[in-house]
Amino acid sequence: MKNRDIIVVGLQPFDMAIGSNCINIAYEFSKQNRVLYVNYAFDRNSLKREKHLPNVVKRIDMLKNKKENLVEIKKNLWNLYPDTLLESINWLPFTFLFRFFNFINNKRFAGQIKKAAKRLAFKDYLLFNDNDMFRSFHLKEMLNPVCSIYYIRDNMMSVRYWYKHGHIIEPKLFAKSDLVCANSTYLRDVALKYNANSFYVGQGCDVSAFNPDKITDIPDDIKTISKPVIGYIGALYTLRLNIEIISTIAKLRPQWQIVLIGPEDEGFRNSDIHQLPNVHFLGSKSAEMLPQYLAAFDVAINPQMLNEVTIGNYPRKIDEYLAMGKPTVATETIAMNIFKEHTYLAKNKDEYVPLIEKALIENTHEKQQERIIFAQSHTWENSVAEIYKAIKKVKPQLF
Repeated sequence: MKNRDIIVVGLQPFDMAIGSNCINIAYEFSKQNRVLYVNYAFDRNSLKREKHLPNVVKRIDMLKNKKENLVEIKKNLWNLYPDTLLESINWLPFTFLFRFFNFINNKRFAGQIKKAAKRLAFKDYLLFNDNDMFRSFHLKEMLNPVCSIYYIRDNMMSVRYWYKHGHIIEPKLFAKSDLVCANSTYLRDVALKYNANSFYVGQGCDVSAFNPDKITDIPDDIKTISKPVIGYIGALYTLRLNIEIISTIAKLRPQWQIVLIGPEDEGFRNSDIHQLPNVHFLGSKSAEMLPQYLAAFDVAINPQMLNEVTIGNYPRKIDEYLAMGKPTVATETIAMNIFKEHTYLAKNKDEYVPLIEKALIENTHEKQQERIIFAQSHTWENSVAEIYKAIKKVKPQLF
């Protein structure tokens, strides 16, 4: 797709501290199209709750002092900071009152977008909505885009906050969007129940930093740990990770060293695996350092819980593991099916140890290269190309 105007809305502001699918997609869109990336508009409660965060302090200053809220990021890409405040309504039951105030919130939000689009002389634009089911529910009607795309990358219904109204709102948004794009086959199948124009578009991942040829040194706190190192990188949250799997591996193979890198939630901090001598918690590391730590792994693992949160979500860390050529053992989920030719998938905790042993034995140079090539195919360019293909199937006149 070329020379189109695209408005992107979603749940992540452009200046958020961590990466976001939506931001990566916007950058890719902007290579050949004009893109307006809209930060979410604050509601009163979230503004009060997050007022200490640096990016929120910036937003408050912009709101109070009426500073310029349309910022050019680079050629063809602008970022809008909406200068309106929405009502906090999630506490309301799904009644006429909720629907009324949600409509008002959408109208305020749409008004901000219209002003920015007019300033940029956007016309015949597409609307790309990244999982923003409440604030952007009415935008198709209010903005009248030539094509409305709903992008689903997380099973939001597994979270109580989103489920309360989302189990009613999101199916309606699926149905009225011109098409739905999903980053996993599981989420595509969820959307297909409500919209026949639902497509799996894959997942992009910038793995350029995860290049084994660029690793020149191993950090001291992992260099001194004896081999083999069985490692995990990512958030250590009990909602997503199965502590029992980690404990089983460590107890059955005390000669293996289990290295866990990332922030812990209370469940992990209070778990018994802290008492196991071959389990090492190295804490959070900067993104720039992660490839160096991963280089020290002999086998990478992703011991996920099997629940509504994990079953359909695309695990980006697997691409990073494979980009470094690392043999990888992970819990078998629907989303992991696309990795099955290049990973070892465990159905339960008892399968982890034999699969890790197999991974250690079969780790040839040829397999390492196959993993690297596979991971490098999961680019944002390829994922956005699939989005364009999906749009073309539904709206061929736009090409």
